Amino acid sequence: MDSGSIAWMLTASALVLLMTPGLAFFYGGLVRAKNVVSTIMYSFIAMAVATVVWILWGYSLAFGPGGAYIGNFDFIGLSNIPFDEESGGIPTLLFVVFQGMFAIITPALITGAFVERFKFSTYLVFLVLWLTLVYAPICHWVWAGDGWLFNDGALDFAGGTVVHINAGVAAVAAAIMVGKRRNPGLEPHNVPYVVLGAGLLWFGWFGFNAGSELAADARAVSAFVVTNAAAATAALTWGLISHFRTGKMSAVGVATGAVAGLVAITPASGFVGVMGALAIGFAAGSICLFAVDIIKGMGLDDALDVFAVHGLGGIIGALLTGVFAVEAIGGTAGVIEGNAGVMGIQVIGVVATLVYSLIVTLAILFVLDKIPGLGLRVSETEEDNGLDISSHGERAFVRDGAD
Repeated sequence: MDSGSIAWMLTASALVLLMTPGLAFFYGGLVRAKNVVSTIMYSFIAMAVATVVWILWGYSLAFGPGGAYIGNFDFIGLSNIPFDEESGGIPTLLFVVFQGMFAIITPALITGAFVERFKFSTYLVFLVLWLTLVYAPICHWVWAGDGWLFNDGALDFAGGTVVHINAGVAAVAAAIMVGKRRNPGLEPHNVPYVVLGAGLLWFGWFGFNAGSELAADARAVSAFVVTNAAAATAALTWGLISHFRTGKMSAVGVATGAVAGLVAITPASGFVGVMGALAIGFAAGSICLFAVDIIKGMGLDDALDVFAVHGLGGIIGALLTGVFAVEAIGGTAGVIEGNAGVMGIQVIGVVATLVYSLIVTLAILFVLDKIPGLGLRVSETEEDNGLDISSHGERAFVRDGAD
């Protein structure tokens, strides 16, 4: 085994795990103060629930040799994986851990759509079902050796379809099923939380993308470089557009732009060069910004713009991967290098993910809403009082001497 790659992949796994607390702060800063604990807990509890599901059956369904559409139970409870088994220069268990970090953050992304009104007890059940019925199959399609999109040549280096489009369209399903908030509030309660969360996401994303090479080599370095380039370009693009529109450069806008750029470069990070990354970052920073306004105008209460940033950002990245892919980097040429045919499978991957995730997520939420004792939404009184007190019995901020 390659000790350098092992060391890097252990580090990358930890970086990806850090992204979930980063997401918790990013989302937590955007909601009202009475819902910040609840919003953070959606992400934090995913670290616990998703880990257990991944160990018991999630990894086996995602990467077991079951067929083109789903794995099997060969690796249930991580059975039949010796601790010293080697896979591509690293222990197989290290690959399991790394992929498990992706399984943690993906459903946590969805929560931005239904913050401030979703029942926490129902969310725990939703996590288990969604990871099993939505995440694991799509992960298998794209990344497992016998997955149908993998074998058809779909390019998704680090999760544009598996993570971001998947979570983004699931967020649309959730926003539809849960309905609008009674009082959305006017502005984020804690802008420093938003910027801190975005910074942690940016930092952790180097493990997300560069780690997806599964080795400490030149392609991992390239993925690291283009990840930073796209994030910086998108953050600057979003900030400048907002400045030209309002005369002020919003900190929340720049932070959101950085996240959009990180999302869009994710599927492309192992395939494109730095100039392609700049183009992808610009596209994400501009298109996602205007998408936020358009979606809000449609009346859909995707509270924290999950689809506009993650869903649409993932679509932009997946499609532009096919445009800017460099054969010398990832082994596949894109449209610019004369291979227009790659766009067909990219479009198929995007559409298949959108359709499957939307339909199955709607079905899961419909069933949960009909089960006595569960349901999707808290009562009006609980929503008005805030979910921190009603769901967790805690407040985020308590003045000295206050009751």
